[in-house]
Order: sequence, then C-alpha cells, then structure tokens
Amino acid sequence: MILKNIAQAEVLSLKDSVAYAEGQVVSKTLIQNDGVGITIFAFAKGEGISTHESGGDALVTALDGTGRITIDGKDFILKAGESIVMPAKTPHAVYGEDNFKMLLVVAFPEKI
Repeated sequence: MILKNIAQAEVLSLKDSVAYAEGQVVSKTLIQNDGVGITIFAFAKGEGISTHESGGDALVTALDGTGRITIDGKDFILKAGESIVMPAKTPHAVYGEDNFKMLLVVAFPEKI
C-alpha cells in the first residue's frame, strides 16, 4: 500500500482526518517518496510555517477555515474549496488567519 494513515475503499472527509490543536500546526502524511508528497495540515489560528522553498510544485487546497499563503512576497487568502499552486524553488509560507486545514500535494518533476 502506497497511501498510509487513511481509510481505503470508503467515503471520507479529509478535513476530519486531522484535528486542530491550540498553538500548534498538526500534520498527517498520506504519502512521501521521491516523486510526490501528500500531507493534510491543521493550523490553529495564528500558527504557520515560515518562509521556505521546495524542489517541487506544491498544490494547496483549503479544506476548512481561512489561510494566508505567501508566495514570493505576495499574500493570497485561501478559503475552503479554493486552491493555489506554490511554484518550485519559490519562497512561500503558510499562516492560519483562522483555524485552517489544507491538503498539500507536492510533485517533484525530476522523480516523476
């Protein structure tokens, strides 16, 4: 099995698969290998991941709440049901404007 930490062959709600924790960023990795990473995050209000870069393109889909995504110094507000791509090798950060849950899919082109 490639996917882990997630039920298979049943309908599920991704936003319910990770819980908020006050003052924390909580994550659950579904897959991580040389070609792709899929992780669900829950950001308590006011929590975030500081500016960093990734070697792969990253697709963020908001599952719950409101988040602020900063890409190359520009802020974007993301609400449940909305998505944005953070390009590879571009500085980016994520911050929970409110409690915020997101699905992160990172594809590493040199490994696909």
